Amino acid sequence: MANGLIVPSRIGQIQGPGGDADALFLKVFANEVLTSFEESNVMKNLHTVRTISSGKSAQFPVIGKATAKYHTPGEDVFEETNGTKYPSVIQHNERIIVIDDVLIAATSVANIDELKNHYDVRSTYSTEIGRALSKRFDIATMKTLVGAASGHHENISGVTGDGIYIEASGNGLGGVATAAELIDTFTLLAQKLDENDIPAEDRFIIVTPAQYHALSAADSAAINKDFGNTGSGSAGTVFSLAGIQIVKSNHLQDIITLGASQDADDDNANNHPFDTSTAGGSGSSDTGGYGGNADLTNLKLIGGHKSAIGTVKLLDLAVESEYSMSKQSHLMLAKYAMGHGILRPEAAMAVWA
Repeated sequence: MANGLIVPSRIGQIQGPGGDADALFLKVFANEVLTSFEESNVMKNLHTVRTISSGKSAQFPVIGKATAKYHTPGEDVFEETNGTKYPSVIQHNERIIVIDDVLIAATSVANIDELKNHYDVRSTYSTEIGRALSKRFDIATMKTLVGAASGHHENISGVTGDGIYIEASGNGLGGVATAAELIDTFTLLAQKLDENDIPAEDRFIIVTPAQYHALSAADSAAINKDFGNTGSGSAGTVFSLAGIQIVKSNHLQDIITLGASQDADDDNANNHPFDTSTAGGSGSSDTGGYGGNADLTNLKLIGGHKSAIGTVKLLDLAVESEYSMSKQSHLMLAKYAMGHGILRPEAAMAVWA
């Protein structure tokens, strides 16, 4: 038997012997967090997102509409004649979305516990960190959408700033639970979006898992091409109804279940989508962050257009991982710095019981 030094292959080591033995582990950790965040997140592609390299906020310009008048022969278009003005005075305003404080999800694994354990936990922990951030992102943006739909947030003076707020009981929509009730609801919401001059593309509705599966289990009489469905109800997949993309999310169910007991940490946000005091009219002064003072127990579903709300990113999803000699633990952390706010309230929808 030969005796001598055995040089092991280090799966986390970069560029062979002499390299950092843990260098590749961070990349694995980062990929796991990012993958988990993407898999759990539904709101990322359903609203406007802007990235900034510095600063504490971002400006979103708001431009009013032009008008048209019949011309009387002989009158100068660009001069007032007999009280008539042809040129439109197009109003301008702005929406400011502020960056919130850094949102962090972190954990650690004691070295002794990892040695005793018979299965890998760091991979599971990194997945849970990604899910935690994804959930907070979705819930914050969903609440922003609810705030936009439920209040008066005037962008241009004299132009409506009301979102699409539907009470199911007053519109014959029942509990918005059965396939028939959901189809009637989607049809009404599509009509409201049309009436608000909202573009036909990039419309969406977010439903709870129970509502989604009620639709997917419906027969062909309930889901068919007449409602713009590009999926197959019998196959258990619903893509769209009434020309509106259908998105299933348990995060919507989470905010409904919380009801009035919203996450107190949302009070620390720098954006206040339920505050209408500075949006024209005599609105309420609700500065409770994304949670606000709203009781969302009776919320049924939400939706709108991609232009309804926006997110500003200062620090996109980032991860850090290291071994702490003093703590004898592996430390794992994921974070981002973003802010969410209302852009176009008339493009936001919420249906209540």
